[in-house]
Amino acid sequence: NKPQGFWSKKLANITEKRNRQMRDAVNKAAKLVVNHCLKYRIGRIVFGWNKGQKDGINIGTKNNQKFVQIPTAKLKERINQLCELNGIEFVETEESYTSQASFLDDDFLPKIGEKPDSWKPSGKRIKRGLYQTKNGLLVNADINGAANILRKVSTTLRFSLKGVSRGSLIMPLRVQFWIA
Repeated sequence: NKPQGFWSKKLANITEKRNRQMRDAVNKAAKLVVNHCLKYRIGRIVFGWNKGQKDGINIGTKNNQKFVQIPTAKLKERINQLCELNGIEFVETEESYTSQASFLDDDFLPKIGEKPDSWKPSGKRIKRGLYQTKNGLLVNADINGAANILRKVSTTLRFSLKGVSRGSLIMPLRVQFWIA
């Protein structure tokens, strides 16, 4: 039986290897995102973020283990660093209720902790990757959430959401970062 605070050289090596792999993955992912922006002359990245978003998460034991391992804060920080180096504006915004609300139905988007008791989204997420609007239109759930994140900052940054159409929500353009 090992004491409670047991730590060995083997455990230290395993932990160090995992940390190097995570740092490498974060650096590569951030570089791919920023390089994509540079290639297509995208001058602004809007990053949806809720502090403590992983705290008390309940998406099943296996999914909890996988999700909390993803270093999203480190990814956010690295993308921000690369944006500064490359002249890309980095905007961070809270993303509460963006996945539940319908972009096409123009649902009200409350801030975290400010949701009225009567608030109810007009549509619903029916399965992973699919969102149904109040009129029964099926749209990509991730794009619906991303469009709502943009909607949260569009008034303060003064940009138009005209380019976010029904077509882009139903059949989004797939960007494959991992293919050479």
